[in-house]
Amino acid sequence: MMPGQIVIPELKVGLFGIGLKAYWEQFEGLEKRLRVYIDEVGNRLGKPGVEIINVGLIDTPEKAFEAGSRFRREDVDLVFLYVTTYALSSTVLPVIKKAKVPVIVLNLAPDAAIDYTSFNKLNDRKTMTGEWLAYCSACAVPEIANVFRRSGVPFYQVTGTLNNDPIAWQEIEDWISAAKVVHIMYYNRLGLMGNYYGGMLDIYSNLTLHCATLGGHIEIIEVDELSAVRLLVTDEEIMEKLNVFSESFDIQPDCSADELERAARTSVALDQIV
Repeated sequence: MMPGQIVIPELKVGLFGIGLKAYWEQFEGLEKRLRVYIDEVGNRLGKPGVEIINVGLIDTPEKAFEAGSRFRREDVDLVFLYVTTYALSSTVLPVIKKAKVPVIVLNLAPDAAIDYTSFNKLNDRKTMTGEWLAYCSACAVPEIANVFRRSGVPFYQVTGTLNNDPIAWQEIEDWISAAKVVHIMYYNRLGLMGNYYGGMLDIYSNLTLHCATLGGHIEIIEVDELSAVRLLVTDEEIMEKLNVFSESFDIQPDCSADELERAARTSVALDQIV
C-alpha cells in the first residue's frame, strides 16, 4: 500500500429472510423451501466486489437480535429483508435497529401465481395452507411497513417475483449499484488545489459538509507542489501525453505547439500528484 493510500474494502450487503417458527412443525417442508428461496436471492445478489452476509431465516425475536449484532459486526452497508412468508414484525425491527443501515424490503413471491390446478387437487387443507404460506410474502409487508414508519426507520420496497421478473431484479441491482457509489465515496480521497475566483459565490464549497455528507478525505494541496513536480517531467513523458492529446481531441491548427507542450507537462505532473 502506498503512503497515504486509503484501501477500499468490498461492499458488504446483508440479507435475511423471515418466518414464524410455529409454522415449521405444522407444515412439512415449508422451512426448507423458504431457506432455499433465501439462498437463491443471496446467490443472485452476489457480484464481483460485493460480499453477501446471509444470516438465513430469522423466525424468533432472539434470532433477530443475533442477526442485528452480526450485521453490525460485519459492517454491512445495506440490508435486504426478504419477506418469504408471514412473520411477526418483532423478528424484523431488532435486526434493522441494530444494523443502522438502509433497508430494502423484498416483497417477492416465488412466481406470479399459485398453480391452482395442482393446488385444488391437494385435497388436504393443512397441505394447502402450507403451500399458500410459501406464496404469501405480501401479507406481512404492511405490518412491517407500519412498524418501520412508527419507529422512524426509512425503508424502500421492491415488489415482484423471485423468478422470471427482470424488472424487479433490475431494481434490486440498481440498489446495489447505488450502495457501491456511496461506499466508494465514503473512502474517497480528494485533492483540492488553488483558490476560488473572487465573487463567484456559486462555486464555493463547504468541505466539512462534503465530508459529513459523502465521507472521504480531502487533502489540501499547495500549487507549489504541482510546480515542483512539473520541473521533473521528462521530454519522453511530454511526448507520450501529446500523443494522448492527439488521440483524444480534435486539435485546432491555431493551437500553438508551445501551449500544447506546456499543457502536456502540467497534465503529466497532475497525473503524478493524483
